[in-house]
Amino acid sequence: MSPTVRAPQSTASDRHPVDEVLPIPQLFFFGLQHMLIMYAGCVAVPLVLGAVLKLDTHTIALIVNADLLVAGIATIIQSVGLTRFFGIRMPVVAGASFTFLTPMILIGSEYGLPTMYGSMIAAGVFGILVARPFSKVLRYFPSLVTGCVITIIGLSLIKVSADLIIGSDPAAADYASVRYILLAFGVVAIIVLVNRIFGGFVRNVSVLFGLAIGAVISWFMGLADFSSVAGAKWFGFSTPLQFGAPEFRIVPIIAMCVAMLVVFSEMTACVLAIGDAVGKKVTDRDMARGLATDGLSSLLAGFMNSVPDSTFGQNVGLISLTKVKSRYVITVTGILLVIMGAIPKLGELVASLPGPVIGGAGLVMFAMTAAVGIQMLQKVEYEGNQNLLIVAVALGVGMLPVVVPTIYQKFSQDTQFILGSAITATVLVALLLNLLFNHLFVRGETRREEPPAEAPELAEAQEGTA
Repeated sequence: MSPTVRAPQSTASDRHPVDEVLPIPQLFFFGLQHMLIMYAGCVAVPLVLGAVLKLDTHTIALIVNADLLVAGIATIIQSVGLTRFFGIRMPVVAGASFTFLTPMILIGSEYGLPTMYGSMIAAGVFGILVARPFSKVLRYFPSLVTGCVITIIGLSLIKVSADLIIGSDPAAADYASVRYILLAFGVVAIIVLVNRIFGGFVRNVSVLFGLAIGAVISWFMGLADFSSVAGAKWFGFSTPLQFGAPEFRIVPIIAMCVAMLVVFSEMTACVLAIGDAVGKKVTDRDMARGLATDGLSSLLAGFMNSVPDSTFGQNVGLISLTKVKSRYVITVTGILLVIMGAIPKLGELVASLPGPVIGGAGLVMFAMTAAVGIQMLQKVEYEGNQNLLIVAVALGVGMLPVVVPTIYQKFSQDTQFILGSAITATVLVALLLNLLFNHLFVRGETRREEPPAEAPELAEAQEGTA
């Protein structure tokens, strides 16, 4: 009788570090670190959205809690996977994306919250459907296009920060109050000092320090009112479709779908950076599952009164710092986010932060976003082509509605909405000119394909903002 040959048993040492399950204390500690790093950036989007749309504190708190809940669910799905269609199964943290902020503000201001959430749902379905095809056509979204869009996102949102700092009503007695501006600059100074004095993990949570210390200072100045926190519940979830049945309008849906494509391009850069950090190649199928999860998060956000999420690049820096590559650490981060989203009292506390504090922190984050875009544009090849012209025209057209908001007032409402969005206008111009000059009509120059995005620089630049 011939001897039985047994297949070698898979051991823990054979696993890729991404699939390693650490002891529970380490899982909790490292997962908590990741949550603290992304927390300020995650809650900033609903805070700014609520302030600009002039929502009451309770409504903003509801959106903050819903955002943490959906971000936690998306993070868990990205790390452990959900069927063969969702979840990249890597240490990817999801959180609220600034890319969606401008279209959400425009839609919410023009059409109301039901249309804003209906547009999220439609964009989520769109994202799920195009995730796989998009992973195949990334060459049409090179650093040239993505850099222009990220730059315009940051520049256009600086005005939002300014309105939060000084107020939006010039007729108000306290409009542009000196103490408001000094408080905002104080928050900026705290963030800068923490970045300058400290390193590593503490530097990564500099915005959180700025918000916390700014809140204390504003309370002593008599600018903060935290009285609503006492009446909030300790535990609970918001009711789905809290603001009524979603409404679907074609132009707002188009605007959100364009933002979704931009988010896909950003996520590609972040995921490539994470792949480099953990030493694992990201396949087309991996990328498609990750992108589809971004679409799923937008779909969930529309039903759960949240905001759409995407990959947070700043967490890449912590992976490089700690050398901990396990995706199950990020699963714990997702669980912690879900728990935070189930504490209405915490949401009420965050929602009570005064405008100058939010505006000061937002100023740093939005300006850093613009700096990330400029950094990406530095990697673009400008010799022997029309790329400099593409950048100039795209940014020029994108800035028009920021500088002169009424520039398209003689156009139809739908045209005003599309061209009046700095992000949508920049995407359309940059994408169209890139196709014309670099793909369809190349006049004698040597065509050089730009990479989809320079991932490491994106993660590095974002690292200082959270």
